[in-house]
Amino acid sequence: MTTAVKQATEWTVQELKDHLDRGESFFLFDVRNRDEFSTWKIEARTKLPTLNVPYFEILEEGGKDDVVESVIAYAQAKLVSQLPTDKTILVVCAKGGTSALVAEGLRQIGYNAVNLAGGMKAWGDFYQIKSVVESPALSIYQISRPARGCLSYVIASQGEAAIVDPLRHIEHYLDFVKEKKLSIKLVLDTHGHADHISGGRALADRVNAPYYLHPYDAIHPIDVLPAKLSFEFLRDGQEFSIGSAKIKTIHIPGHTLGNVVYLVNEKYLLTGDSIFIESVARPDLGGRGETWAPLHYRSLERLLKLSDSTVILPGHFSQPKEANAQGLFMATLGELKAQNEGLQMVQRGEKAFVDYMLSSLPTFPPQYVDIKRVNAGLLNPDEEKASELELGKNICALAQAYRD
Repeated sequence: MTTAVKQATEWTVQELKDHLDRGESFFLFDVRNRDEFSTWKIEARTKLPTLNVPYFEILEEGGKDDVVESVIAYAQAKLVSQLPTDKTILVVCAKGGTSALVAEGLRQIGYNAVNLAGGMKAWGDFYQIKSVVESPALSIYQISRPARGCLSYVIASQGEAAIVDPLRHIEHYLDFVKEKKLSIKLVLDTHGHADHISGGRALADRVNAPYYLHPYDAIHPIDVLPAKLSFEFLRDGQEFSIGSAKIKTIHIPGHTLGNVVYLVNEKYLLTGDSIFIESVARPDLGGRGETWAPLHYRSLERLLKLSDSTVILPGHFSQPKEANAQGLFMATLGELKAQNEGLQMVQRGEKAFVDYMLSSLPTFPPQYVDIKRVNAGLLNPDEEKASELELGKNICALAQAYRD
């Protein structure tokens, strides 16, 4: 007797990431409002076939009293030529409720439709951890928040750990170090972040560890007000020990005045917001792009003097295709000198670099001003407001490298 295979009705965000990592083909049907969709959407290494039809349009034009019946009527009238019958259709909304009803309607007329459980909110809060290097003497783990393009790191050696640029949801770091039997000794931020709320101070408080930030980034660049949170001062050349691993601080003003990078064992460079895989950081988020761009040039020029074999581990990515075959966002400095447009401009001199910077700036997101206030302790948002501030992808990199 053959047992029928039950059709899946939803994917978790982990299952979505697994499908994306395997490069599997599916169709995305996003039923959020058009402005929400245009601001932020699910992306894959290659172009993901996608259709956006707002849920309220489906209901209005479907014209039935029952929601599922409206979905069926609308799909049969308007979507037959647009929805595939030969692949899975992932239906997405903000929180996973309305998309579940749309997926149900599509299944009733023969489509292989599944709902994204928790919707874009769950996708936005999803984290993934991958090993860069792993040994008792030195382990480095890259923690990514794929929906936002944010990266953070755990540096571990002989049972001790430092967390670099922790993101807002600190439970992911606490669970991970518990699993690995690590004790957090240091919490380090590369700078006062503008695109996301740092988990640095909260994480340090939870584990009773010191939290380090450069003092220049403890002043809000727009308000010119001092931070209302406690921290230990970082300085250029400052060194830390985690087990047998050595972490050296290099102050590189430009993206912010207090921007730093961390060189681990003279080999791995955690670049925060300075060097990315396909671009470099923008210098205008403090409102002083023309003043900070020359600083940024001199800082990047300093980093380019490191060995070409230095492994670059950035603080952000802009597109999933920047990851290597193992899903890690990393490359050697030598590789990036040859292929990273921003670093190529550094090698052409200060004027060429500054002109390139100032002609390539993306839109300045107004919420970044408040995010910097949060990270300086000047604002204390609740969870709903924090999620609202972090909505969408980071745009800390230059736009020029990502033009179509």
